[in-house]
Amino acid sequence: MQVSSVNNVKIYNLSHGKSLPEWLSDRKKRVLQNKDVDIQRRIELIQDFEMPTVCTSIKVSRDGQFILAAGTYKPRVRCYDTYQLSLKFERCLDSDVVAFDILSDDYSKLVFLHIDRSVSFHSQHGHYYKTRIPKFGRDFSYHYPSCDLYFVGASSEIFRLNLEQGRFLNSLQTDAAEINVCDINPVHNLFAAGTLEGRVDCWDPRVRGRVGVLDCALSSITDATEVEGLPSVSALKFNGSLGMAVGTSTGQILVYDLRSSHPLLVKDHYYGLPIKSLHFHEPLDLVLSADSKIIKMWHKDNGRVFSSIEPQANINDVSLYPGSGMLFTANEDPKMNTFYIPALGPAPRWCSFLDNLTEELEENPESTIYDDYKFVTRQDLENLGKLENLRSLS
Repeated sequence: MQVSSVNNVKIYNLSHGKSLPEWLSDRKKRVLQNKDVDIQRRIELIQDFEMPTVCTSIKVSRDGQFILAAGTYKPRVRCYDTYQLSLKFERCLDSDVVAFDILSDDYSKLVFLHIDRSVSFHSQHGHYYKTRIPKFGRDFSYHYPSCDLYFVGASSEIFRLNLEQGRFLNSLQTDAAEINVCDINPVHNLFAAGTLEGRVDCWDPRVRGRVGVLDCALSSITDATEVEGLPSVSALKFNGSLGMAVGTSTGQILVYDLRSSHPLLVKDHYYGLPIKSLHFHEPLDLVLSADSKIIKMWHKDNGRVFSSIEPQANINDVSLYPGSGMLFTANEDPKMNTFYIPALGPAPRWCSFLDNLTEELEENPESTIYDDYKFVTRQDLENLGKLENLRSLS
């Protein structure tokens, strides 16, 4: 476990440390644990919480019991049971996963959008059905009242697949060349799609008509930002009935009130990398935005920085465990990171011992890397040089 402090906020990296190979025998693992200090300090919160090569996306079920992750190579999905702290099952897939979603409270209803235009449905026992969409997809959302799946991708159309009737419905036609992301408001079910031209089209599923357009590309360019190229929409997330955050491909986040076409706040990551994930943390009114390099936590009212996390590997996806201070990251690395931030909230019920562990670390802080060193000035160095000369003369 690695402890860091950013802006006086303690961040515990529970995945830090060496991972033991699976082919090692139990005897060799015990020998390594007795010799290596890093392995002794390692906390294996969930067993085998990693992928063979790369993890592309990660999600937590609504009941909080299961964590599902998609990765490669070979393409697969892994489900972890938090009550057992171990891997529940693993399923290999035919092609890489672009996006997936959990339609049920547990893992019994899963939908996968693949890189080859196919859409596969999985039930509790395994693979259930597979179909294809007309164009390559990039994201999708599920509309619960009508049982419609909305697919967006390399097309100006939004494809609708009704799961109750088992057939495709009339598509929604947009003015965009391509659509990158989409999301559905959980309160009034407004459907929003982020386009390649930097606009957000809002649709009312009840009338299947567009009700509003937000020009995020123009609004993201301010005096404090340096934008190279056209900012397209790369991330989208609703917050309640009226709030929404939009991430651009040039590294800006725009916070909107849906009653206005102008953003309340424009936040810049200053890395110029596309925003990959957006989350809202309601108790503290924070926004968690992530690009491939860093996760930034900041106040949505004024943009003031709360803290930040910079993993060693590039980030593909971020999932926030509901009602807690724990978050998971899918990285360009076999290991999936687990971060615990007590300032965001308590530990989940299935690992409540983390609260006691962090309290003990607060009472008995370990020495940092600079405790055995002294920072000296230029005058101190000159005095040291004079002392060395006197010693050489004597």
